[in-house]
Amino acid sequence: MHRFLIPPSPCHPDALTLSGDEAHHATRVVRVQTGEQVTLLDGHGAELLARVTHVDKREVRLQLVEQRRHPAPATELTLLQAIAKNAAMDGLIHRAVELGCRRIVPLLADRSVSRPDDAESKRAKWQTIADEALKQSGNPWRLTVETPVSLTAWATQREQFELLLIASLHDAPQHPRAHFEAFKAAHHRAPRSVGIAVGPEGDFSPAEYATFRIAGAKSLTLGPLVLRVETAATALLAVVQHELNAPTR
Repeated sequence: MHRFLIPPSPCHPDALTLSGDEAHHATRVVRVQTGEQVTLLDGHGAELLARVTHVDKREVRLQLVEQRRHPAPATELTLLQAIAKNAAMDGLIHRAVELGCRRIVPLLADRSVSRPDDAESKRAKWQTIADEALKQSGNPWRLTVETPVSLTAWATQREQFELLLIASLHDAPQHPRAHFEAFKAAHHRAPRSVGIAVGPEGDFSPAEYATFRIAGAKSLTLGPLVLRVETAATALLAVVQHELNAPTR
């Protein structure tokens, strides 16, 4: 069944429409037909089963068949990702959606090779990739890609996470489980917000590690081997989700 993204606005069963890029994809790419059933996602927890009632070049009209609401994840995951080379960045964004990440903050790290000339244009491209991944995976909660920012600028915002982690081969990193167990022991619950920092191919600089330490980041290890950026981000998100969803020990 084809999936499409709709704006998170109040649903009117007799006035559901696809327009713009979504209508183009529906009519020119997957070629939906009148009477066909499709899934609509609003990126804010709503999943609608709808039947196509009219198709033309500019819009697709649909009628609601069934509506479901998915609760928001108990923990909001934010990936603080040093900008990687094009294909690697595109791929890790797709994987991040599949693994339940809610935000990506692209960081212009000291050793980042890729530095977009037009930050907003690049952000829009990455958001499109995230939205396509949402439809492919069926994730009912949209991942937001923010505009690239320097680590210094991010630090001045003083964003607070209940648990901030940084993948590291230095600073005596611990296994991720140790950090989650320590948090649960102190708070008797899982963290409601988790930030995950992953460096560029050349890793974060010593000064950047110091910035993260000041922000309260705790170092963790993904093993003794040096991982590619997209591998590290994917592995770390998967490990964090495993820890968050593990049965109480």
